[in-house]
Amino acid sequence: MDAFSFLIEGLAHVTWEQVVMWCVGAGLIYLAIAKKVEPALLLPIGFGAILINIPFSGAMGEEGVVQWLFDVGIKASEAMPLLLFIGIGAMIDFGPLLSNPKLIFFGAAAQFGIFITIILASLLGFQLADSAAIGIIGAADGPTSILVANVLNSSYLGPIAVVAYSYMALVPMIQPIVIKGITTKKERGIKMAYSPVEITRMTRILFPIVVTIISGLIAPKSVSLVGMLMFGNLLRECRVLDSLSETAQKTLTNLITLLLGLTIAASMKAENFVRLQTLIIMALGLFAFVFDTAGGVMFAKIINLFLPKGKKINPMVGAAGISAFPMASRVVQKLGLEEDPSNHLLMHAVSANVSGQIASVVAGGIVLSILPAMIAAL
Repeated sequence: MDAFSFLIEGLAHVTWEQVVMWCVGAGLIYLAIAKKVEPALLLPIGFGAILINIPFSGAMGEEGVVQWLFDVGIKASEAMPLLLFIGIGAMIDFGPLLSNPKLIFFGAAAQFGIFITIILASLLGFQLADSAAIGIIGAADGPTSILVANVLNSSYLGPIAVVAYSYMALVPMIQPIVIKGITTKKERGIKMAYSPVEITRMTRILFPIVVTIISGLIAPKSVSLVGMLMFGNLLRECRVLDSLSETAQKTLTNLITLLLGLTIAASMKAENFVRLQTLIIMALGLFAFVFDTAGGVMFAKIINLFLPKGKKINPMVGAAGISAFPMASRVVQKLGLEEDPSNHLLMHAVSANVSGQIASVVAGGIVLSILPAMIAAL
């Protein structure tokens, strides 16, 4: 059979769903290149979506490299999302949070949308495991979303991953609308003094160790998530492994992000992706994201009811409690400056933002700890 005959046979087996996935892949590549929306991830996801939706694709199946990466790197061990957390942890400076530890509660408050979305997804007919995986999108933490969806054997891993990372990229567009919708101009203009405290090296070293132990006791299933995040931070703060810390921040993070994007495409086969449920997941993901942002803002407003004048918290800081670091912090800083050019909220927002990074992985661990028992009881 000559090349032309192979081409004719291939075209004869192309389905309209596969053509849709080619368009989806092309759209993601366009966003990555033209709009610079999470290019390190959306570009490999987009190309992978095209790669695996070619009839008789050699990238899938027993000898397919994408299939192998998925089976080994995600399905068998969740290695790729976990290794990515090492790089993320190495990039995070918890100093602002340690200077103002009370802001750690904003990270917890900004996970409110996750659990509301789980309930809503269940009411819409999704299985409990799928509902939990969908709800985690609200944390604005792509690796956690992927890991939870995989551990719970959700059949919607592909749509969840794409939606999670898409909304992370859209933080600068979505959050200002939500924040302005539930705050007044006066509230957005609240100034907060920043008095940094010198954090000792011993404190910085002990912090990731203590957080890992406490999180593990609260939610044992979160140990792998929190542990890798905190190990990365320990590499940063120990100051004796600077070259490894830099490698984790740059080389490891970039390489794993690239491979993770390509690997996630294995779950984006046309027959599993092109269906009504994908659109519903997009809507639920947005709902979760909006309510997580709103949860952090409303928590700050409630706290302000009990604080004296001059000590009140700018409610926008609560919105930074989601895990999208550092984008959410920058959004809050920008909105603060729009109301008053002298209103600098960045360091407060960063404190809430890094606490959100911890809270999101703990939330993922709590879901993984509770859901299996609930599913077994049903």
